[in-house]
Amino acid sequence: MDVTVVFTLLLIGSLTEAQLQQQPDPDSNSYLKPAGSHVEAGNPSEHQQTCTQDINAALREMSASLAGLKVEVKYLQKQNEAKTRELELQKQQDQAHEKELELQKRELDKLKQQDQAHEGELITIKASANITENQVEALRREGEVKQVAFSASLMDSGHGDIGPFNAQTPLVFRNVVTNIGNAYNPNTGFFIAPVRGVYHFVFHIHGHGHASHATGAVLFKNGERTFIAYEYQPSHFASTANSVTLLLEVGDVVFLRQWENTRIHDSDNHHTTFSGHLIFTIAK
Repeated sequence: MDVTVVFTLLLIGSLTEAQLQQQPDPDSNSYLKPAGSHVEAGNPSEHQQTCTQDINAALREMSASLAGLKVEVKYLQKQNEAKTRELELQKQQDQAHEKELELQKRELDKLKQQDQAHEGELITIKASANITENQVEALRREGEVKQVAFSASLMDSGHGDIGPFNAQTPLVFRNVVTNIGNAYNPNTGFFIAPVRGVYHFVFHIHGHGHASHATGAVLFKNGERTFIAYEYQPSHFASTANSVTLLLEVGDVVFLRQWENTRIHDSDNHHTTFSGHLIFTIAK
């Protein structure tokens, strides 16, 4: 109910009660004189006029108070509306901040996965460091090697897909067909040059076509990336190949890494292979 209506009803009720208390006894022929009034007893018309004036004065005072209350209520309503808009804006800002935090969390998770992949690769390289050093030393003791050649496929048995991974991952070709000079290690996937010379390497990469994942690998000389073989095929089979001729010093390491976010397939048919051989030696 409106504030004005409430106060008006309360005022009328109060004044009516006061008026009734001041009405003369119907069985009496005389009127009492109101306190502070100059109306003589026994004159009812003047007494009623005075009461009416008092009511009007009270109503005017109450109306002024109600007008002030209305202004204050409107002011409070505007303040409440402004506060509501401010809270809504703060809510929108909080939601935007939450989305930003979620994106940052996803990026952090992605970086953590990449770090884990790099840590795994580093552990593999460290674990093979001693083996590599021993192989180089053994080859040096054997003297100059004139004949070096190897060929291997990815899986030594069965079939399946490898990947995808978030980062480049070393490929280990375990099914060795030829390894003249024992320069290729099927446990690490590393070819270690036993003699200074020019070498030729060939790699064939096979995969199943996929809408989100291509097929690819890259050949590294030590920590240096050389040539890549990469193929995208949304369906059926995807095959790619490349080759490179490199001048290697004694102890240089050549190996393959699977390209990030790709899938590579191999089976008993040996689709995915890695081969290399010494073309000729070069004296220092």
